[in-house]
Amino acid sequence: MNQERLSRVRQVISEQGLDAILVSSPDNRRYLSGFTGTSGVLLISADEHRLLTDFRYVEQAERECSEFDTVRVEKTWVQTLRDTIAFRSYNRIGFEGSHLTYRLYQTLAETLAGVQLEDVKTAVDRLRVVKDEGEIALIRQGVLMVDEAFPAICKTIRPGTLEREVSLELEFALRRRGGEGMSFDTIVASGMRSALPHGVASDKAIARGDLVVLDLGVVCGGYASDFTRTVLVDADPEEWQRDIYQVVLEAQLAAIAKIRPGVRADEVDAAARGIINQAGYGAYFGHGTGHGLGLNVHEAPHLGATSEDVLEAGMVITVEPGIYLPGKGGVRIEDVAVVREDGAEMLTTTPNNFLCRV
Repeated sequence: MNQERLSRVRQVISEQGLDAILVSSPDNRRYLSGFTGTSGVLLISADEHRLLTDFRYVEQAERECSEFDTVRVEKTWVQTLRDTIAFRSYNRIGFEGSHLTYRLYQTLAETLAGVQLEDVKTAVDRLRVVKDEGEIALIRQGVLMVDEAFPAICKTIRPGTLEREVSLELEFALRRRGGEGMSFDTIVASGMRSALPHGVASDKAIARGDLVVLDLGVVCGGYASDFTRTVLVDADPEEWQRDIYQVVLEAQLAAIAKIRPGVRADEVDAAARGIINQAGYGAYFGHGTGHGLGLNVHEAPHLGATSEDVLEAGMVITVEPGIYLPGKGGVRIEDVAVVREDGAEMLTTTPNNFLCRV
């Protein structure tokens, strides 16, 4: 258990005038307690911290988070919560509105009649935005795992190979290296499908001259990595392929150059977007330039045109501009960076300064 993390939760409790806070987000639950099971909620007050979970996970909970009091759920966790606080003077309990369905909120309100429920919104999520060096080390491990596997992955990409076969090979390679699982459904999008920003692997056969967008990540110690490269299959690049690759690369480098504490996330996005707009491809870059990485593959900060986030030292972010031309193909390049006091520390080491032919 990380006492410093618990103390920051208790600071939220104090600042918002709560008696306790209910943590239902799986990522936040793991962050605060170390519990990796798929069912359970945390109840944290100024001087107590409990994990409510069912029969399947009691032994696991006692092993993974022994400093939390484990309360076994017999019927529903809401009923167990009611019984747990019955002899405590809890008048105001915070809950995570972003991680609780409306129906469950109604049940909670009805069962805890007399207790005022307060939505703490993203207060607990925000505690995870800045990573400590232990978290960064786990993300670095996942990034390195992908970097080391990438050359072997490229050897599986040949004319006639199905996208899903490439996906299977790369996932197998990463699991063999110790990956706990994939960060998300692997994207292998070739030919015209490379213009689909989230074109998950299909039964399409890869063809000579195709651009292939490979977007993948592996989980290490619960922490996600993220990586994208665009490669060209067994051919010299056409002019348009070479052009959009170079524009995306310049956009990424411009964004990376902006990264440092105190810089607004929308400024990083604007640096990349400005390059792409200037080249005439602005209409074909429709997503943000990047996002935070951690226990979830997509978390704050958001590097987009409307973002109000401000970069802080210790944040881990992706930088991933792209250009997607419908009916032709697309390019995306994605690397992982740590925000440091003097700029960006790049974790990804796979070269990206040229359109790789495989």
